[in-house]
Amino acid sequence: MAVELEGGCRVTTMWEGTPRIERNVKILQQVGRDTGAKAISLRTLEFARGSFNGIRNSDCDEVIYVLEGTGTIFIDGQPLAIEPETGIYIKPNQTFAVNNPHTEPIVFISSQCPEPEIQSAIVAAITLPVQKNPEPPQPPIVRLADRRALPTADRWYRVLVDEAVGSQQVTQFVGSIPPGRAPDHFHKYEEVLFILRGRGRMWAGKSCTLIEAGCCVYLPKEQLHCVENIGESELRLLGVFYPAGSPAVRYDAELDGTS
Repeated sequence: MAVELEGGCRVTTMWEGTPRIERNVKILQQVGRDTGAKAISLRTLEFARGSFNGIRNSDCDEVIYVLEGTGTIFIDGQPLAIEPETGIYIKPNQTFAVNNPHTEPIVFISSQCPEPEIQSAIVAAITLPVQKNPEPPQPPIVRLADRRALPTADRWYRVLVDEAVGSQQVTQFVGSIPPGRAPDHFHKYEEVLFILRGRGRMWAGKSCTLIEAGCCVYLPKEQLHCVENIGESELRLLGVFYPAGSPAVRYDAELDGTS
């Protein structure tokens, strides 16, 4: 059940709600304009075995994180192998398709920025044509293991999707938080978080709720907040924010910037 915190911060779980099912794709949206967001969204896409569906992106940037499963994504017909802990950038109006050869589903965590008025359309259940050039200059896909960990205070983050892979509007990153609680802070952008592992508390002002793997968080622009790790090992999260910037930049209650 969704939990509403101070200032419009919202916490839910990835499979909460009624899914939209089109052919072999299950879609569940946890953050969007319907839940109080201004421009950012967060949704789960699950592709069953053998599904091969064309999904046409709307007029927005879409960033995807592969949570589970292996297979192939075709972006405008360009085949790219996918595996867990991979970030993917889909340009406005591009079409992507997913081929899942396994019994286990492929699960994406997706954000669209700005969230379109009309949701992405399932346009085909057929193989899209493959481009003649199989190796574009900069594939719009990044493995977490290939990104350098950047320290900030007592934690680290790794940027997956940014301008280096073509996105000018949105930033996607994975961050690691050690046990304990950092100072409260806020950002000058909207942000969504997806908890990848660990247990903690999501604080928004003086309100809080428990979070664990699979939780989805919406943070309004300039909302004072903090993620507290109450476990004995790292709490790891996926973050996406709009407009783009650096995950290291934050502001405390006195409006002082830190990095």
